[in-house]
Amino acid sequence: MNTNDPTKTFTPRAAPAPYKQWGVDLEEQSIQQMINGCSLPIAVQGALMPDAHPGYGLPIGGVLATDNAVIPYAVGVDIACRMKLSVYDIPAKKLTKDKGKGRFTNAINNETKFGVGSFFRDKRHHDVMDHDWNVSPITKQFKDKAWAQLGTSGSGNHFVEFGEIEITDDSLGLAPGTYVALMSHSGSRGTGANVAAHYSKLARSQHPELPSELKHLAWLDMEKSDGIEYWAAMELMGEYAAANHACIHKHIAKNLGLEIMLDVENHHNFAWKETHGAKEVIVHRKGATPAGKGVLGVIPGSMASPAFIVRGKGEASSLNSAAHGAGRVMSRKKAANKLKWKDAKQLLNQRGVTLLSAGIDEVPFVYKDIDQVMAAQNDLVEPIARFFPRLVKMAPAGEHPED
Repeated sequence: MNTNDPTKTFTPRAAPAPYKQWGVDLEEQSIQQMINGCSLPIAVQGALMPDAHPGYGLPIGGVLATDNAVIPYAVGVDIACRMKLSVYDIPAKKLTKDKGKGRFTNAINNETKFGVGSFFRDKRHHDVMDHDWNVSPITKQFKDKAWAQLGTSGSGNHFVEFGEIEITDDSLGLAPGTYVALMSHSGSRGTGANVAAHYSKLARSQHPELPSELKHLAWLDMEKSDGIEYWAAMELMGEYAAANHACIHKHIAKNLGLEIMLDVENHHNFAWKETHGAKEVIVHRKGATPAGKGVLGVIPGSMASPAFIVRGKGEASSLNSAAHGAGRVMSRKKAANKLKWKDAKQLLNQRGVTLLSAGIDEVPFVYKDIDQVMAAQNDLVEPIARFFPRLVKMAPAGEHPED
């Protein structure tokens, strides 16, 4: 099949691939984007998570299994955006005394950086920079930028925050109780964004037959050079994003002289080769958390609501997936026009949260109720710990989001 043939017409599946939806009152556009993904001739199975909201091509919270093809926009612009949570054995009262002026604040301010293009003049070190960055011309071109940005957090909905974690399940290797924890959310920074832009454009050029509403679902064949190259670049960005978090957590712990007792982390913008229904498929989780049986993950709420460490139940109809967070209910533009800082600060004060910096488009009112999201997916994951934010830092107001 010549995918560059401009005379080629789009032929969808005879019937859309099956998909299951979790949650109610999801935006119609999110549901339609899921249906669109399932109409592709390469689609095998889909799932729509309870935190879903519209995205490019596949909705955020959309999961799609495909046959021997990878869709760059179904992975996402921020390749390998991920969560990491570290637990320390220190009294929670040490954290609650900080109020934005103490050791914990200084550690966040000094050991990571926020904002578009943020970087360290004195580069962080991690063995990910010794990997082969020549797997793609894009990763080769942006290696130096990636190194300068190693350990930074970016903008949009990315954050680093300290909080109190309540552990009720001794299977984590810690005695049940309340501990101090550090939680971070970020991805592959500018290099990942450039990888996504390059291969998304390439995929679209190879599928001119796709109608306008499907153009962001253009795919690359996994048996052809472009698909192989994107996959290698995506996997490298996954390792790089993990290294970003590792640097943040390592340097903050060192700054404070703390020992890390427990780490839990996961991607939620990625694609995996998995076997479902006795068939190997490519599972895209765009804003969705891996939730295979026994697999641990982190699902955040908002800066004023809890996050959860969860254990996956391995639900086949969800393609072993769960929500990646609370999910937005309001666009950034609407938030900027409608919301007031005084209302947000009042809520944060009520919840015992100190906010170091953020944009008005990331305050709690723009997110769904995380407890409702978790209730809607109790067949997908088991919550085994709750994290309550206390000291939160995001990119300053006015930053253009990268997510």
